[in-house]
Amino acid sequence: MAARGGSRASASKGRAPSAVIPQLAWNQIRTAPVVLVSGTEGFLADRSIRMLRDTLKAEDPSLEISDINAGDYAPGELLTLASPSLFGEPRLIRVDAVEKCNDSFLSDMLDYLTGTADGTVVVLRHGGGVRGKKLLDTIRAGTGGGIEVVCTELKKDADKYDFAQAEFRSAGKKITAGALRAVTSAFADDLAELAAACQQLISDTAAEVTEATVDKYYGGRVETNAFHVADAAIAGRYGEALVTMRHALASGADPVPMVAAFASKVRTMAKLSGARGGSGQLAQQFGLAPWQVDRAKRDLQGWTEDGLGRCIEVLAETDANVKGGGRDPVFALERMIRIVSARGRGA
Repeated sequence: MAARGGSRASASKGRAPSAVIPQLAWNQIRTAPVVLVSGTEGFLADRSIRMLRDTLKAEDPSLEISDINAGDYAPGELLTLASPSLFGEPRLIRVDAVEKCNDSFLSDMLDYLTGTADGTVVVLRHGGGVRGKKLLDTIRAGTGGGIEVVCTELKKDADKYDFAQAEFRSAGKKITAGALRAVTSAFADDLAELAAACQQLISDTAAEVTEATVDKYYGGRVETNAFHVADAAIAGRYGEALVTMRHALASGADPVPMVAAFASKVRTMAKLSGARGGSGQLAQQFGLAPWQVDRAKRDLQGWTEDGLGRCIEVLAETDANVKGGGRDPVFALERMIRIVSARGRGA
């Protein structure tokens, strides 16, 4: 487990300034009398709570698990569940929807913090908002001997890439950088789907996971095909980009995310055009992963600032056309691919 200082840094975006209890990342959850799981990323919160459950269950299979919904809580429910049993089994009490808690729960939980029960872990899931702020502030001030696990959304591509990389690393499974980029791009919009895809590749693949492996499993994903089209066009391979685009459309791909894939890559290129510094420095400066910086630098070879500007204009026009502003979305895509493949030259 990481040192507490590192944990605080990794979760600094989500903590309260006055917090004195440990602030941990989702995968650093551990036992404490009270565990506050905060943040808007529900998938990571659910996984974190499952990890704690599994840890407690492994320590003592007789663990009693109870669930409470803070929104329809009945007075005295928490105290009843936390009361010592005849045989003294350890307890895990999971409280959901603390951000919707009623006054009875708020009152009982604040009382409970002044005298937590031995052998009992109370997990509070708070998804965000101001409801229950007094309770959160009390926990963060140290009353009850709790910890906070902060589960913020992974919005940046670099964060999702790191998440996927950690999935394979923790399983001891090798994956090429290209395959990791492909699977991350394919499921960038849904963290739960990304995690499921990683686990499928981990369980079904005996050897190293390669781009061919990802294509075999998820080649039909709209986003994967879209990025293949963009990669070919940006590299100047017009014929390949056009054929891949038509295959993607025939497989059910939608033009809108295809344009978004182009826009994502061209915007990254524009950010780095003329930028100076190492990959790590630029990655931190622009909120990217180092591999994205390296890839954009390679993609920029042969491009001019005027060409990038022209392509950004064409992308905006194409985006409007495929969203209903034009009569022929396929023609708009083909024109976009032609101009991008020519690095911004042509009409």
